[in-house]
Amino acid sequence: MPFQTLSRALAPRAVAAILGLAAIAVPTAGALAQPAYPSKPIRLIVPFPPGGGTDMIARTVAQKLADQNQWNVVVDNRPGAGGNLGVDAAAKSAPDGYTLVMGQTSNLAINPSLYAKLPYDPLKDLVPVALVSSSPIVMAAPAKSPYKTFADVVAAAKAKPDGITLGFSGNGTVAHLAGELAENAAGIQLRHVPYKGAAQAMTDLVGGQIDLYMSSVPTLLGQVRNGKLRAIVLTSTKRSAQLPDTPTLEESGYKGFEAVTWFGVLAPAGTPAAIVQQLNKAINRALEQPDVAEKLRSEGGEVLGGSPEKFSNLLRTDVPRWAQIVKASGASLD
Repeated sequence: MPFQTLSRALAPRAVAAILGLAAIAVPTAGALAQPAYPSKPIRLIVPFPPGGGTDMIARTVAQKLADQNQWNVVVDNRPGAGGNLGVDAAAKSAPDGYTLVMGQTSNLAINPSLYAKLPYDPLKDLVPVALVSSSPIVMAAPAKSPYKTFADVVAAAKAKPDGITLGFSGNGTVAHLAGELAENAAGIQLRHVPYKGAAQAMTDLVGGQIDLYMSSVPTLLGQVRNGKLRAIVLTSTKRSAQLPDTPTLEESGYKGFEAVTWFGVLAPAGTPAAIVQQLNKAINRALEQPDVAEKLRSEGGEVLGGSPEKFSNLLRTDVPRWAQIVKASGASLD
């Protein structure tokens, strides 16, 4: 075959081959527009003021994520409306993995039934990423109190209904509703004394102005250790490492009793599954580090971790469970 004829025959094939190689060698515009995640700072919203338990947990996790992955994780405190403002801000953010929120039992499982109008639906507007930790509620009394066990409280309350005072910080909090659960389980009625915060409540408890107080372990731990308060009973299913001598309500004869505050990271609904999984693995790696685990346990918490599905299942169980408790307590907030 003459060279000119052969070249004409090969020309279309050669052009096609060249174009094919060009397509392989040159990335598409879409590929160029999608840098590896994360390519900018990740914002972790804390729906409470700095210095509290949720803030401490968030900052501990954020720092470890930054150290282990060379990520820039910025903690953004957005307090207000019992945590609702911060959670709502996260729920309405772009679902791109760059806005997360440290949620907890109160603003995800309790507030949906406590507030008449909640601006977000925790089951629809957020996607669980990973559980971080949980903390039991503890009932405490002044060191000189005659109540040494929960059985003592029950006996006294039955002898004098509504005669024993029980303090807690805020209506509708986990501590308040845990107290309601304990009363219902024991068939007693205590006189409730709600406080706006723990500071005044602790002063009144140590001074004997109230008989009992329900709060998280970190809030009461210091005063228990210095001998000013006595820890009576825990609301978790197992004892706290920080209060090893304090029994649980289950150990006290109330089988299956559990009312704890859990904490977990969530993202806006619609966040790509691949990003959720990447974040989940990074958070679980952080929780496995001894310094992180020790920090969380030193504050009375239990390290959790696990899959997004584990967190999702907990939410779907706890939202209706707490709704029943809120309804039975009669608590409500506008």
